[in-house]
Amino acid sequence: MTIGDLLCRYRDTVTTAKRGAEPERYRLRTLLAHPLSKASLNKISPSVVTSYRDDRLKLVQPGSVRRELAILQHCFELAKREWGLPINTNPVQQITLPREQRARERRLQNGETQRLASAMTDSVWYLRPLITLAIETGMRRGELLSIRWRDVHLAARTVRILKTKNGHPRTIPLTPKAVDILSSMERKDDRVFPVTPNAVRLAWERLRKRAGLEDLRLHDLRHEAVSRFFEYGLTVPEVALISGHRDPRMLSRYTHLRPEKVAEKLAKMIVG
Repeated sequence: MTIGDLLCRYRDTVTTAKRGAEPERYRLRTLLAHPLSKASLNKISPSVVTSYRDDRLKLVQPGSVRRELAILQHCFELAKREWGLPINTNPVQQITLPREQRARERRLQNGETQRLASAMTDSVWYLRPLITLAIETGMRRGELLSIRWRDVHLAARTVRILKTKNGHPRTIPLTPKAVDILSSMERKDDRVFPVTPNAVRLAWERLRKRAGLEDLRLHDLRHEAVSRFFEYGLTVPEVALISGHRDPRMLSRYTHLRPEKVAEKLAKMIVG
């Protein structure tokens, strides 16, 4: 039996039940395409995994390699503890993982919101409201695309999100601007944004090029939103209610406060 055999079993029995199955299948294809997958289980050693790590680091970022190795590590754990295979040690646990990347601190700078707005065209009708809602709510792309009109409650100024990354539905309070955006939209479908993730990705790529903001990622708008919520004076539980973070440590990775905003707040508190 080879590591590839283990990975195929993992793909067919474990990955299929995960909410993030498609990205994991992509990572599994990468693992299966590497010579690592042909290694026999009775000859597996940390050096085989080390070779995979080093080969991948030449092509992709450390974070990507860490995620691929996490799958491999879990696969070995299941094989050892639940599948009854004669594996004494987990080789992934015996190697040094790539260092975690620093959390991105990209936020919208002065004038960049206007640059995005000026670069938008009427041909992509959903882009302006989608980007505005991303900034006003902190929702991920997949969450925005999953919103259904029946879960939008404008009178209560909330929207219910059923499909989330962590699998826990949540109700998001809306800012006045978010309410205005949703109130002005035409109801074309059951979903607020009846478009595919790939269509949004391509539209965003074209938009940021036109705006001259090629270093800005769509996910950075989530960082922008979370940081703004804290600057507005919301507490950690209040921001977590909106963002869906269940671990305050993860929430801090999304928060990049502007020192000048904190200085303004301090000035008001001291004067008061």
